[in-house]
Amino acid sequence: MVDALREHVMTAQKLHADDTPVPVLAPGNGKTKTGRLWTYVRDERPAGESTPPAVWFAYSEDRKGEHPRRHLANFTGALQADAYAGFHHLYGQGRMYEVACWAHARRKFHEIHAIHASPTTTEALARIAALYGIEDEIRGKPAELRCEVRQSRARPLVDALQKWMEKALRQLSPKSETAAAIRYSLSRWRALTRYIDDGRLEIDNNPAERALRVVALGHKNYLFAGSDAGGERAAAIYSLIGSAKLNGLDPELYLHTVLGQIADHPVNRIADLLPWNVAPSLQTYASRAA
Repeated sequence: MVDALREHVMTAQKLHADDTPVPVLAPGNGKTKTGRLWTYVRDERPAGESTPPAVWFAYSEDRKGEHPRRHLANFTGALQADAYAGFHHLYGQGRMYEVACWAHARRKFHEIHAIHASPTTTEALARIAALYGIEDEIRGKPAELRCEVRQSRARPLVDALQKWMEKALRQLSPKSETAAAIRYSLSRWRALTRYIDDGRLEIDNNPAERALRVVALGHKNYLFAGSDAGGERAAAIYSLIGSAKLNGLDPELYLHTVLGQIADHPVNRIADLLPWNVAPSLQTYASRAA
């Protein structure tokens, strides 16, 4: 069933991607090593689409770039992710293109601002907040409308922001943290502003970051995965739980329903058990229980 979920996710035209460390018991020495959980999110609802959202998690024993290359072997389209170098080799081959994350760019300034506010960090945060204000107004609207609004209102703001950053950079010490934050944005400018030209895209990678919260909650209930195989099983469970939540389902009720049916369910109809296909029956059950 997780394979069917992965197939649904990978047929999207845009994906959100991220990863997080997970402690895994190393065989033979009683200590833990650091594995990775990768998340890939399909969610087209902010652009007014009705395609069911879903998330697929994958486990790997390390963070080498070969893992996302394998995960995304059949994906074509926009990949929104952070600046992790392991994603960079995927771009420029005509199959995938990069969409960067304004939340990451903003975070660079916010971290400096929280410790030592300055006119430059204040100005940067205010200008980025203006971009987010536009997004708040058009979230859930059709892609064509989103693109029109971004072109007319956000485009002038990002053009002005770029010029302001370039000027501020010339006035700052090259070794300052604020200069580094500005260079981070300017070096990724095309990827950061690509969302303006395509109403299907998002301003940031928050869908992937939200998907990883379930892993952080899981760490409160267990200290580590028992093995690499345990990490793979955790990825499968997180995929089902995360996708159930994205579709407005109670994860516990969804898993209980699926586990009660899967043993007798035809293999060639496994997609019937995906969250959005089970949702109507669970809603009927909930209404009866009420």
